[in-house]
Amino acid sequence: MSGDLPDYYFRIRENGAAVFKVDTENRQRRIELEEIAMVNVKNGNIKPHGDHKLSPEDSAAINGWLADRRKLLESREVDDILRAVDHLNLTAHWVQTRASEAQLDAVTDTLLLAMHDLRSVLVRKKAERLMKGDQAAE
Repeated sequence: MSGDLPDYYFRIRENGAAVFKVDTENRQRRIELEEIAMVNVKNGNIKPHGDHKLSPEDSAAINGWLADRRKLLESREVDDILRAVDHLNLTAHWVQTRASEAQLDAVTDTLLLAMHDLRSVLVRKKAERLMKGDQAAE
């Protein structure tokens, strides 16, 4: 089993990960995790843990993980938005077919404000993109 383990383990946190070096080469043949760094996905900061000095291999593994994690989070973000579109459609169907007056009273104002806010932002961003396109064409 130890031959199948990666050299590094990344414990995901809300804004990045704690990085551990995986060690299976010890007398007890137990898996040991030595924390070597903290990574912030948003700003790319890598902070060695304690007095640990990151080797070039450590840095390469962390930077590779960081690039892969950013790609994954970006793809998940788009997928989450597409799921939100599906959920809006399901919500419209629920409103039209099953929602009671009390349920509608509980959600209508909040939904209308959220949809108005979203629509405003989408229209503004689309107008900005169209203006940039027009300026580039000139």
